[in-house]
Amino acid sequence: MSVVGLDLGNESCVVAVARQRGIDVVLNDESKRETPALVCFGDKQRFIGTAGAASAMMNPKNTISQIKRLIGRPFSDPELQQDLKTLPFSVTEGPDGFPLIHAQYLGETRTFTPTQVMGMVFSNMKTIAEKNLNSAVVDCCIGIPIYFTDLQRRAVMDAATIAGLHPLRLMHETTATALAYGIYKTDLPENEQLNVAFIDIGHASMQVCIAGFKKGQLKILAHSFDRCLGGRDFDEVLFQHFAEKFKAEYKIDVFQNARACLRLRAACEKLKKVLSANPEAPMNIECLMDDKDVRGFIKRDEFEQISTSILERVKAPLVKALSEAQLTVDSIYAVEVVGSGSRVPAVIKILTEFFGKEPRRTMNASECVSKGCALQCAILSPTFKVRDFQVQETFPFSIALTWKGSAQDSQNGNVENQQTSIVFPKGNQIPSVKALTFYRAGSFTVDMQYVDVSDFQASAKISTYTIGPFQATKGERSKVKVKTRLNLHGIVSVESAQLIEEEEVEVPVSNEGSKMEMDKAPAEAAPTNESDVNMQDATENGALEIGDNPVQMETDAKVEAPKKKVKKTNVAVSELVYGAMLPADLQKAVEKEFEMALQDRVMEETKDKKNAVEAYVYDMRNKLHDKLHEFVTDSEREGFITKLQETEDWLYEDGEDETKGVYIAKLDELKKQGDPIDQRYKEHSERGSFIDQLVNHVNWYKQAAVDPNYEHIDLSEKQKVLNECSEIENWLKEKKQLQDSLPKHADPVLLLSDIRKKTETLDRVCRPIMSKPKPATPEKASSPPPSTAPSQEGEQAENTNPNPNAENNEQSDEPSAMETETPEAAAA
Repeated sequence: MSVVGLDLGNESCVVAVARQRGIDVVLNDESKRETPALVCFGDKQRFIGTAGAASAMMNPKNTISQIKRLIGRPFSDPELQQDLKTLPFSVTEGPDGFPLIHAQYLGETRTFTPTQVMGMVFSNMKTIAEKNLNSAVVDCCIGIPIYFTDLQRRAVMDAATIAGLHPLRLMHETTATALAYGIYKTDLPENEQLNVAFIDIGHASMQVCIAGFKKGQLKILAHSFDRCLGGRDFDEVLFQHFAEKFKAEYKIDVFQNARACLRLRAACEKLKKVLSANPEAPMNIECLMDDKDVRGFIKRDEFEQISTSILERVKAPLVKALSEAQLTVDSIYAVEVVGSGSRVPAVIKILTEFFGKEPRRTMNASECVSKGCALQCAILSPTFKVRDFQVQETFPFSIALTWKGSAQDSQNGNVENQQTSIVFPKGNQIPSVKALTFYRAGSFTVDMQYVDVSDFQASAKISTYTIGPFQATKGERSKVKVKTRLNLHGIVSVESAQLIEEEEVEVPVSNEGSKMEMDKAPAEAAPTNESDVNMQDATENGALEIGDNPVQMETDAKVEAPKKKVKKTNVAVSELVYGAMLPADLQKAVEKEFEMALQDRVMEETKDKKNAVEAYVYDMRNKLHDKLHEFVTDSEREGFITKLQETEDWLYEDGEDETKGVYIAKLDELKKQGDPIDQRYKEHSERGSFIDQLVNHVNWYKQAAVDPNYEHIDLSEKQKVLNECSEIENWLKEKKQLQDSLPKHADPVLLLSDIRKKTETLDRVCRPIMSKPKPATPEKASSPPPSTAPSQEGEQAENTNPNPNAENNEQSDEPSAMETETPEAAAA
């Protein structure tokens, strides 16, 4: 089973796999460790990853990138609207209020959801892993930002389903980094906790995580983030600076040309990298727009000055993370910096001043997330044995369950009918289960929602669950236990509901009976003046109720008491997730992805067949003037060369855009004329070795027939061997004379296949005769013949040891079976 970790970044993605030697980053078709996270739609197929990047500049409006910023966010999101201003492709609002991406594909305008496009990128990452592993990839672990909402997490799961992947876990990127950092540490303390701050400044966001390490354990203490602070913001500052400068100096407005914007943004990104290592940097772009070459220059001090508004925001997530972890700067053992945006010197200066220590770069800034995900996938996979290392993840948001109070509460004067209970507070461990007890007479609904949405622009309401219908037997309010779950992916849901009813059964309880847990009956447990709901911390082994109605335990009974029988009935739960993909739509998206992947495969195969025709034309034309020159007549050669030239002209004119079948037919047509010429050359070049092999066989059998060592064979049998040898010699002599009289361009009469058949016939007739052993004598065992019959080409010699139990060496013990251990992802 393959173990894969996927890091889908804003600009590029990385695939890591767990092997027996450890964790390796997989190379793509261009032998690069990073693959662009984009999809370019063409007239006949899609180009994903490196192939799409090559077409991005020529086809910017149909090249979809930055998909991580679009997925799972409503179109009205202010941050999304700000991002759309920098994107060259068209995005509109769909009927459900979420973005729809428009692109020209197969000659018409098509619309795709961000989830579909992310599924395409996942498909490409899956293909990269499968080519490297030579096996199918299904299970994986995917890295996501800590700030992803419940809807975004569900969208990533849907995208993985579209790509045919099954994520074992959606893992926070900073947690994956911390895992990749800590699992290889051999000097972690056993008792005292080692606190490390991980700061990930990527292309579009900043994430901060403070983790506590002990031997074999990682515990996340706090999360914080800024969703719009990353390397691209520094690129944007440079872009705006030079766009205004070029408008003033060269009278060109790059905002009017999508390709010019892309080229200037790419140049600004390179400029930022140069400024990270140099105090100043020039910019030169040829033919940026209107056939004008542009030049620019900027110093690092000026760059930091125009980036002041961005740099001022770096400190806030650091302060928040320390506050939530309840730590001081002095209690931080080390600061690890990753992410492409962290290379800006001004950012490192701020981090150094804040923590009072130089940030470290002991990890690969681009690969640490994918490696951590691969490690987590190996831990979750049953096929890998990994060093014991516990990961305690926490949830970055507070989730509450809201519901309307019962009608009875309203009649008792409870004006505030809407009630709320925080089921998963911020910092709650992942995964987690909570159970709540309601007292209801019929169906009711509950809502999952965020307690605070100030950190991100999203709707507070996550999902609504309808519990019921159910019918209470007594006609009164019954006890309904609702189980809520925060799963490994950080997705919340109402998992199940049970109707709890108790009936009294008149069964005497003996004094020697065992202790038994009892719940109060609904009528007793839920009087009208008590709470409408009780919450429990549910675990896999049971639940502890923390409400007004604790679980009671019946002790040794002294008198006969009625026994209460608890009846549990599962209640239907229907889910409505706001903005999520419906199962029917998800299935359609899976089918659509299959169709597009098939179209891509057909086009790739068509290109291969077209290239095969082109390669055959060039190769055969060269051979006709070189090694095949003597094996074809002048007229035949000129005619074939003319046909090859016509085929070449057709390829670049009418045959430029043909189907796979047409190219196959064209190649077959050429081979029909060229293969006989190739065959004549092959027959001529290999005929000598085949003749020598046949002659050697004939000579050996002739010599053996007169050898005294074979006196035990009847003369009639030997004569049969000699007759067969003589017959084959005559056939070979006759055919060879006839072949030597023919020119090289004539069809041969002495074929390799005929020589091979004669050799096989000779062996079939003579070998059984000449292989007869000498009869054994009581006095002396017969000695073996001095030589054995010649073996045919490719035939292996058999073991002629007369004693099959004899040993061939001094080793007396048989080799033991090899034990195969399960591969290890990390050294024990």
